[in-house]
Amino acid sequence: MQLYLDLLRDIMETGVDKNDRTGVGTRSVFGRQLRYDLAQGFPLLTTKKLHFKSIAYELLWFLRGETNIRFLRENGVTIWDEWATETGELGPVYGAQWRFWLGADGRYYDQVQTLIDGLKNNPDSRRHVINAWNVALLPDERKKPWENAKEGKMALAPCHVLYQFYVAHNRLSSAVYIRSNDMFLGHPYNTASLALFTHLIAHQCDFELGEIIVMLGDAHIYRNHFSQVAEQLSRKPRPLPQLHFKRKPNSIFDYEYTDFELINYDPYPAIAAPIAV
Repeated sequence: MQLYLDLLRDIMETGVDKNDRTGVGTRSVFGRQLRYDLAQGFPLLTTKKLHFKSIAYELLWFLRGETNIRFLRENGVTIWDEWATETGELGPVYGAQWRFWLGADGRYYDQVQTLIDGLKNNPDSRRHVINAWNVALLPDERKKPWENAKEGKMALAPCHVLYQFYVAHNRLSSAVYIRSNDMFLGHPYNTASLALFTHLIAHQCDFELGEIIVMLGDAHIYRNHFSQVAEQLSRKPRPLPQLHFKRKPNSIFDYEYTDFELINYDPYPAIAAPIAV
């Protein structure tokens, strides 16, 4: 994960200080790319401890097509709490767009099932894409997230906007475009989530693992994370863990958290930091 640390250092040294929607302010750069070979290990950050349970349950929540945080809270995951309404609603965020994209014809389209079917039946296609940027449902940036959710809009505009998958020599690779990325708190989660999603699809479709590519638009560090970033940059990465599966369910939608086994994860202690809402 040295590539990630190098990018943090680059942002701190060469980034532009900007104002933002939250009022906290950021230091940012634009247009970066990080690549990880999944054969070298599962890219879960080791220079601070990450809560893999939150990463896994969030992805399972997306795959369920759910947009209420109830499932997350029932499983001890609180990472979406700050943006939800008092009843736990987030509006039509990722899960809704992945599984229930509403077309002009009034039908709902399941992008994940279409992806799996396409990879199995036509792996050389260039259309293995999942898109979350539904223009009609984007929130009003002037309003609070929960206000947008109450109006039937997304609480937050998608950050990880588009995924694409690619098969070569029976190896599955993936890429994600993230339009806006909180590099200290969000990015390590997004990287691990993409890796887990790629593992799940490869497991379901009988592919070997390729690489993941994380493409960034606005890559930023919040001003109130500068000291935490300095602490993380003082640490040297450790060997990556391995991810194993305990079973293979019949569908990508049937995985459970207990199906995942993370082996040899030896991180430094966590570094606490406030979330900009």
